[in-house]
Amino acid sequence: MNSTSLRLIAAALIVAAPLLAFSQEVRNREANQQDRIEEGLQSGQITAHGANDLENREASINQARWADLAANGGHLTAGEQHRLNQRENTVSKRIHNDIAQPGVTPK
Repeated sequence: MNSTSLRLIAAALIVAAPLLAFSQEVRNREANQQDRIEEGLQSGQITAHGANDLENREASINQARWADLAANGGHLTAGEQHRLNQRENTVSKRIHNDIAQPGVTPK
């Protein structure tokens, strides 16, 4: 490879690294929240109705993420990342509240 090719590859890696890290963070967070929902369901701290509601909210966030990615050539803007993160925070709080208050169905 010539030096120009190496520079282009290095530049691409520098740009892609934060996106890959964010992508991995999202996957880790989703997996963690799925585990928390499952644990709450298995322990009886989250009702089947509550778990279904939480799963639907997660699915809606994923659909929004894919739509944003498709609209922006596979990238999320900072605003989209912020909005999606806030929606994930809301689901996380609902999971916490459901576990803290067993048997209470989320509104």
